[in-house]
Amino acid sequence: MSETRKAGSLLLLGVNHTTAPLDVRERFAIPLSRLADATRTLAHQPGVREAMILSTCNRVEFLVNHDGTGNVPLLETPGIPRFLHEYFAVPTGVLQPHLYEFREREAVRHLFRVASSLDSMVVGEPQILGQVKQSWTIAREVGAVKTMLDPLLQRAFSVAKRVRTETRIGSSTVSIASVAAELARKIFGSLSGKTILLVGAGKMSDLAARHLLQQGATTLLVSNRTEARAEAIADSLRTPSMTTGVIPFEQLHEQTHRADVIITSTGAGQIFTREHGRLLLHRRRNRPVFFIDIAVPRDVEPDLNKVEGCFVYDIDDLQGIAMANHQSRRDESEAAERIVTAEVERYDDRLSQAPATAAIKELQLSAEALRQQELARTAQRLSATPLSDEQQAAVDALTKSLVAKLLHPQLSELRQAETPKLREE
Repeated sequence: MSETRKAGSLLLLGVNHTTAPLDVRERFAIPLSRLADATRTLAHQPGVREAMILSTCNRVEFLVNHDGTGNVPLLETPGIPRFLHEYFAVPTGVLQPHLYEFREREAVRHLFRVASSLDSMVVGEPQILGQVKQSWTIAREVGAVKTMLDPLLQRAFSVAKRVRTETRIGSSTVSIASVAAELARKIFGSLSGKTILLVGAGKMSDLAARHLLQQGATTLLVSNRTEARAEAIADSLRTPSMTTGVIPFEQLHEQTHRADVIITSTGAGQIFTREHGRLLLHRRRNRPVFFIDIAVPRDVEPDLNKVEGCFVYDIDDLQGIAMANHQSRRDESEAAERIVTAEVERYDDRLSQAPATAAIKELQLSAEALRQQELARTAQRLSATPLSDEQQAAVDALTKSLVAKLLHPQLSELRQAETPKLREE
C-alpha cells in the first residue's frame, strides 16, 4: 500500500471490550446526537485529512487518513491528543494502556473484521454493520470522508455482506439485546407473569422487547424521555397475549416498583442510584428486582448491586452468556476470517496497482480547492459591486472549463497508466 499513501496514511485508534473495562469505555462514549460534531472536530485537527468515528456500547474507534506519522505513535501527533482532551478530558496516561493502534494494511484488516462482526463481543451479531454504516453516513454528511476512506468503507460493507452470504456465522449467534432477554428468563426460570420495564426507547430497547416476547414475557412497560416514542414501541408490541403500557419518564421512580426486570439503554447517565434501589425494594416489600443495564455510559450505579435484593448486570456481565455458544461458531468464524484475509489481499493488490487513481483524485481536489479560493478572492474584490446571479454562474462555468482544459493532459496521462485490472474493479 505504500505507493498509494501520497494521499495520506491510514490509521486507526480505539478501545473496545477486550482492551478497556466498562468504566473506561464510558468516558469515551459519544452519543449519536454529538457524533457529527465530534467527527467534524476530529477531521479539522492538524494532520487529519479524513476521519470517521465509530461509537458503540462495546467500542469507540477513530479511523483517519493522516498526513503521515512515520513510526511516531498516533497519540504523539499534534492533532489526536488535542481532540481526545477536548472531547473526553481524559489524561493520556489513563488512555494509553487501553488503546490499540493499527496502520495501513492492519487498519484495513481490523475495519473488515469489525464490519463483519468478527471483533464483536458477540461474534456474528448483526447490529455492528448498521452502526458502521451509520458512522460512515454521518462522516460523509459533514465532509469528513473523501477519496481514501469512502472506497475503503464501501469495500468493508461488501466484505461483511460476503461473510454473511458465504458463512453461517450469524445463524447461532445472539445480539446483546437477546442476551439480556435470555438472562432475564434464566433469572426467573420463566418470564410468564413477570413485568418487564424498558427504560429508553432506542433501537436496542426495541430489540430487547422483541426477544423478551420470544422468551414468554406477558407484561411490558416502556418509559422514555420522548413519550411518543415509548407509546410507539408499546403499541407495536401489544398482542392478545402481551399487555403493554407506558410510564411517563417524570414518573419513572414512582412506578418502577411495578417491574420485576428493568432493562435500561438510555446512556444518559445514572438514572438509578443506590438510594433509588433502597426505596424500590421498600415499595416492592423486599421482593427482588433485576437490572440489566445495556447502556454506555451506564444507567445504573454499580453500587446499587450492593443493596440486598437488587441484582445488577451491565454489558460486560453479558459477555459470559454471549460466549456460551462460542464453540458452535468457531468453524464459521474461521471461514469468515479466511474471507477477510482474502479481501485484505485483494484490496492491497488493487491499491498497489493503481497509484494513478489516488493521484487523479488528489489532483482534482487540489485544483478545485484553488478554483474556489480564487472565486472567493474575486468576490471579495467585487464586494462593492457584486456580480448578478447570471454573471456568477457564467464565471463559475468559465473557471470550471479552464481548470478542466488545463488538467486534461495530466489526467489523460495518469489514466493511461492505470492497469486493465483496475479498470475491471
